[in-house]
Amino acid sequence: MAAKARFKDTDMQAVIGWVLRIGVIVSITVVFVGGVIYISRHSGSIPDYSKFNGIPNFVQLHGLINGIINLKGRSIIQAGIILLIATPIFRIVFSTVSFVLEKDYLYLGISLLVLLIILISSISGHVG
Repeated sequence: MAAKARFKDTDMQAVIGWVLRIGVIVSITVVFVGGVIYISRHSGSIPDYSKFNGIPNFVQLHGLINGIINLKGRSIIQAGIILLIATPIFRIVFSTVSFVLEKDYLYLGISLLVLLIILISSISGHVG
């Protein structure tokens, strides 16, 4: 009888490694494309740092999405940075799945606690 093919720990580590590589490569590409768009449109402008204009529109979710749709360079750069920040969070999610498959409940609990801390801190706005 043929043995069942099981998803091994080394297989999951390879998947997690690819998630990290792809996340970094995609975020770098997005930031680069946004930078090229921004420089092509604003290469001759000089910013005026003598006055504060408030929070830019591309920092808020609606403005970010609208800016990406309209191909605004700063919004695309911001999206790339968000992808870069989200990459290690995806790693924790994949590790959690790995711990479920391995039935390693101690590390499953630890990774769920880390995800809960990240979720609470991102919703509440508190850091440190």
